[in-house]
Amino acid sequence: MAKEMMDVSMCNDYNVTRTIYSETTFQEDNEKTQLVKKSIPQKLKDNCSCTPATARLKLKQFFPVLNWLPKYRWKEWLVHDLISGLCTGLVGTLQGLAFALLAEVPVGYGLYSSFFPILTYFFLGTSKHISIGPFPVICLMVGQVVLSLAPDEKFIITNSTLNETLIDYEARDAARVLISSNLSFLIGIIQLVLGALQFGFVVRYLGDPLVRGFTTAAAVQVLISQIKLILNIPSTNYSGVLSMVYTTIDIFAHIGQTNFADLTAGLITLVLCLVVKDINERYKHIMRIPIPIEVIVAIVATGISYGVNLEETYNAAIVKNVPSGFIPPVAPDVSLFPQIIVPAFSIGILAYALAVSLGKVYAIKYNYEIDGNQEFIAFGVSNIFSGCFSCFCATTALSRSAVQESTGGKTQIAGIITAAVVMVSLLSVGKYLEPLQKSVLAAIVISNLKGMFWQVVDVPRLWRQSKWDTAIWLFTCFASLLLDIDLGLLVGILFGLLTVLLRVQYPKYSSLGNVPGTDIYKDIKKYKYVNEPEGIKIIQFSSPIFYGNVESLKEGIKLLVGFDAVRVFNKRLKAQRKINKLLKKTKLAANENGIKGNQATDDDSESDDDMDDDYGKKKANYMNMPGDWNAEFPDTVSIPVVSIHSIILDFGQVSFLDVVAVDCLKGIFTEFQRIDVDVYIAEYNDDVLAQLESCGFFNESIKTDFLFLTIHDAVMHIEKQKKRCSTHSVLDMTLHIQEPSQLIEMKDLTELKHSQNLQDQQE
Repeated sequence: MAKEMMDVSMCNDYNVTRTIYSETTFQEDNEKTQLVKKSIPQKLKDNCSCTPATARLKLKQFFPVLNWLPKYRWKEWLVHDLISGLCTGLVGTLQGLAFALLAEVPVGYGLYSSFFPILTYFFLGTSKHISIGPFPVICLMVGQVVLSLAPDEKFIITNSTLNETLIDYEARDAARVLISSNLSFLIGIIQLVLGALQFGFVVRYLGDPLVRGFTTAAAVQVLISQIKLILNIPSTNYSGVLSMVYTTIDIFAHIGQTNFADLTAGLITLVLCLVVKDINERYKHIMRIPIPIEVIVAIVATGISYGVNLEETYNAAIVKNVPSGFIPPVAPDVSLFPQIIVPAFSIGILAYALAVSLGKVYAIKYNYEIDGNQEFIAFGVSNIFSGCFSCFCATTALSRSAVQESTGGKTQIAGIITAAVVMVSLLSVGKYLEPLQKSVLAAIVISNLKGMFWQVVDVPRLWRQSKWDTAIWLFTCFASLLLDIDLGLLVGILFGLLTVLLRVQYPKYSSLGNVPGTDIYKDIKKYKYVNEPEGIKIIQFSSPIFYGNVESLKEGIKLLVGFDAVRVFNKRLKAQRKINKLLKKTKLAANENGIKGNQATDDDSESDDDMDDDYGKKKANYMNMPGDWNAEFPDTVSIPVVSIHSIILDFGQVSFLDVVAVDCLKGIFTEFQRIDVDVYIAEYNDDVLAQLESCGFFNESIKTDFLFLTIHDAVMHIEKQKKRCSTHSVLDMTLHIQEPSQLIEMKDLTELKHSQNLQDQQE
């Protein structure tokens, strides 16, 4: 066993004495644990076996309410959840009506979408603080799908009496409700399947820069769509590529028809909501309950609209019909699924990502965990259930969740209280909101986008931190603005994956040097007092190595060592032929300092093309001819100088290799070994070693002796070997090429070499 000793002389110093560890010596001193992999039948047996204990565990995993409800502190938490639920319910009622406008369905269905999803999430969800219901970005994406399948043009009817065309609003609204509810149902199926298959990891591909860039673009689109309602101008509903551009042009084309009653109500509402929300945020540490400005404004605006009769007097656009009570469940129309499967997938993933990312924020803040796969299942079941009751897709809204958390909500019981408030609105209060102007609801929607617009300040910060993340943010944002919202998200995801591929395909590589007096090695370009060991080049490669970046690995090594190993090998072959030719003509003489000779004539020179003809013949001769190629040679013999004798590849940041990478490494080892440069690997992990072994990397010329646990182990080993082999390598060369008639006798050379070997053995 290796002896290891640590001497602590000062609080910040330590000294370690141990054996130099290559992979071979380490395996001799440390026995590996044999890991037994379970067979597939055994894994299935373990996972599918059902005992009473596992059944209870699985039941609690699927119904988290069974975990937290028995531990609920009724006396301590109920009042907090009650207050939080009431406040969130009032806000949720108004937001449900407002966000329905984005989904392009009658506003009353926003109340259904604020009620039904909460019921199932109470039993299945793992987050205690998020408020389930509509969210502006998701509603906008739903509205895009609804408009593409049920545009106004499909419901134009001709009035023969008045000789004009009208839109059948009743049929149009019914079709749009059917599409949105079927979309919700299909989204739920997708989420449920992904959750059951443990696909919660897919949210990792929606990075924070991507999501924030996308939601910023979506907020701009929401703003433009709501400006139409605030102005109350006639306009065409556009969907697809450049829809935002066409909508903006349409707004300016009809801006002269602005309804000033709606514009005034919308602007007043917007200013009041923004100011009061800012006050709530600024003084939240003082105010126990935030001011429900949305509710107050809606009540006042409804009273004014009813008292002045704005619809008749000023032709203001009002809500008109708010359903009272519940509607019976409806089976989904499966024939619509092929037309909505693609947007359903993107909406479902994004809705899940938004909810989980917000849920994790609160989970970290309040020291509990949420289960990503269970959240997939919870939202899947919620959307399937609510889709049967004509609801559109549910996720979580940032503002509602902030209200629920800031007012002291402790558990999902606050969500049930929220649902009860919405239910009261559905059963009795809803009809009193019919005179409410749509411009007021549109202003409420815009006021809730403030946080998304402020995400623009991310760009300067991201630019300082990471240019790649900035590119993802900007590309996703502009793609979502110019393209369809679904297509923009897809393009943003693909661009994000492309940046990862580019970063891996063109990784950073650097040359390392030793910090004097330590076993630490750092980039020689970044640190002043770092020295490269003489004759040793240490190369760090900061990426996994696979088929996409093996060329970068080879080019990086070539650049850092300063020569091409293949070219050096070919040059030496040509030089060997020229030396042999001159020796035969007795124009060269070999001694302990190298090979010298008289000036050669033009006849003695040989072109590169001529030398390439017999490349195959001379290769074997070269391989049998060791020597010091950096020794002194005549001017007519052109031989590249190789200033290093060893290369150490630092694999500390290489997490995996593929078959192509292993083959490339074998080629690198071979190319350098034949020009007398040894290649070593250091700082590798066990998975990389296992991959090298499984791919047949090791052979007679490449052994595990070339692998070292640390860079310093490799450096110490190389320096130890070079001290043993510090005698004249020219002697070996001369033994192979010296003719009997030359200056040094073969016998003397043999005796000298024998004495050198004895000296090495004694050391």
